[in-house]
Amino acid sequence: MTSLPEDPLSLISEDDRDTAVNRLQEAYAEGHISHEEMDERLHPVLTVMTHGELVSAMASLPAEKPAATSTIAAASGWIRRRGAWRVPRFLKVESAYGKVDLDLSRTVIEHPVVDIELQLPYGRAKITVPRDAIVEIEDLRTEWKDPRYKPRRRSHPGGPRIRISGAMGYGRLKIRHARR
Repeated sequence: MTSLPEDPLSLISEDDRDTAVNRLQEAYAEGHISHEEMDERLHPVLTVMTHGELVSAMASLPAEKPAATSTIAAASGWIRRRGAWRVPRFLKVESAYGKVDLDLSRTVIEHPVVDIELQLPYGRAKITVPRDAIVEIEDLRTEWKDPRYKPRRRSHPGGPRIRISGAMGYGRLKIRHARR
């Protein structure tokens, strides 16, 4: 798990639980635990309520690999990602004067939370997210225009959480949900 609060009695979130399940699956896939051990650990991970219990259930797993940040950068011009591509846990997009078009509607998203950091002093960006995605833009600083985003009226549980942060100078961010 990434950063757990200091208080072991605090309740865990669904993101914490999903992260723990992903760690179990990775440990099994990498051969650190057997199939039987994964089955034994899965039930406690799915039923614990506090951070202390979750830490106990995950105690003997190997340390979690730090997630690498993938960076897409250009000085000017277009930055485009469309079609089927694997979205990293942390994605940083940098462009001094360009335009950004990220289409996540047909991508492979393996993480319950994806952090996208935008550094666009003079560029604009358009991000298309999956239909069931939950989008958070509270950590994005804008100087000129506010982002355009209308959350879906009916959200579907189980979709990825897309957190967009960073800084945009004199451009605008448009976010929309995929139609299909």
